Amino acid sequence: MLSETRIASLNQLSAKLSYNFTDLETLNVALTHSSYVNGENKAHKHNERMEFLGDAVLELCVSEYLYKNYPNMNEGLMTRTRSRAVYEPALFDVARSLNLGSYLLLSHGEENTGGREKPSILSDALEAVIGAIYLDGGIEPARQFILSFVRTSIEDAIKSVSVKDYKTLLQEYVQHRHAGELKYTVIGINGPDHKRIFTMQVSIGGVVYGFGDGSSKQEAGQHAAKATLELLNQPI
Repeated sequence: MLSETRIASLNQLSAKLSYNFTDLETLNVALTHSSYVNGENKAHKHNERMEFLGDAVLELCVSEYLYKNYPNMNEGLMTRTRSRAVYEPALFDVARSLNLGSYLLLSHGEENTGGREKPSILSDALEAVIGAIYLDGGIEPARQFILSFVRTSIEDAIKSVSVKDYKTLLQEYVQHRHAGELKYTVIGINGPDHKRIFTMQVSIGGVVYGFGDGSSKQEAGQHAAKATLELLNQPI
């Protein structure tokens, strides 16, 4: 059962979200980090399942917005724009603007290590809040909340993805899926001094993916990132 203090806190956040929850417990779960449950509060639910749902709702609403408002944008550019608009740094900025960290339930350990300001925790919590709005009120209020912050992100994303930067695309893919450490390794240097050819290898979470050659490390890295995106079936 929610305390009066917690109810007041959740109502304050609801006002910021411009949405009145029928069931404040749904919002409370969205703000409950798994560390809080794994500690001394095992009877509580945490927000990971709600985050999963919110991520899907977010992608749907952004996809729909792009489809309806950019009729000449091809599928590959739509995918890249959506990825840039909803990846962790963009969501982190929105979560900070809402001061979302102050409403989170965290373990003492997570609290002491700066959990309320961690980009991964805050961006995940924002997705969970989207999931909570969807569960409590359906797709329309969830869409309204998403569009209240995502339009600017989409405009910025469209400007930044006009030139293909495969390394950035791959980094965003890895960050969005928390896939592990992204690492570029030079595994070969061939040719005379005035005409070097570098061979670069990409690994994600310790698993080797694409390879690329180039006359510089930067060029080889771009080619390796492009090859990796193709292996991951990502539009480029």
